[in-house]
Amino acid sequence: AAMAARCRLAARFHHIHGANIRLDASHTQATRVESFANGLCFSQEPLAPGQIFLVEIEEKELGWCGHLRVGLTAHDPQSLEVVPEYSLPDLVNMGDTWVFAITRNHNRVAVEGEEGQARGRRWEPFLLIARVRIPRDTLVGRSRPGRYSHILDDLYKMNVLPATARRSRIGVLYAPQPDGTADMHIVVNGEDMGPSAKGLPTTRPLYAVVDVFASTKSVRVIPVDYGFPSLQTLCRLVIQKHIVHRLAINGLDLPPLLKSFCQHE
Repeated sequence: AAMAARCRLAARFHHIHGANIRLDASHTQATRVESFANGLCFSQEPLAPGQIFLVEIEEKELGWCGHLRVGLTAHDPQSLEVVPEYSLPDLVNMGDTWVFAITRNHNRVAVEGEEGQARGRRWEPFLLIARVRIPRDTLVGRSRPGRYSHILDDLYKMNVLPATARRSRIGVLYAPQPDGTADMHIVVNGEDMGPSAKGLPTTRPLYAVVDVFASTKSVRVIPVDYGFPSLQTLCRLVIQKHIVHRLAINGLDLPPLLKSFCQHE
């Protein structure tokens, strides 16, 4: 119960963010409105051990080189006098920050003896990282209703969606280790990229970092249920079950924030 409550709090962006970022009313969508930089965002609350902060790429912008950057920082966003222009290198150079640049090609960190095992677990219903078990279906990007969605859904379930594409889902978490430190893991469309940073302190609060950089223009936080689904998620499932088409949610007499939540799973 405590984990579920913590997850709901952190599944939003912090009100402290880069100068070019605009948040929606729910603080779950972050859009860079100018330039290609000053797009830093943070989780509203520190993450719990094993808790994933998951975002979906909603909008791209042509003409820029580079993509989304994600990671963790031990700096409380409230303590920043000025939000840095870039996560790499500006925020990282402040220390106690670990950021991973998402690329168009594979991002997996090679770990001796684990590559074959990771591929074998790839399509199981739960993603296992250390002692953490996360429903994999939530982690994988899906197509939205549209002209070709009946074709694309099967492709997306096979996890061929490029990491930097629209609807791709990228998550970050930390897994405590026996020596008292933690490893940072990046998850791309349900696949663990391995320990992209090691030796993180577990004695300090760690916030998720999302840099809406360059060709990535807008992202949305995707809430992840651990164990039993939340009441909010159950309500969404009931609403979705009783409509013919997902886009029909727009016509329902519901509060705007609830409509937004029901349209983004």
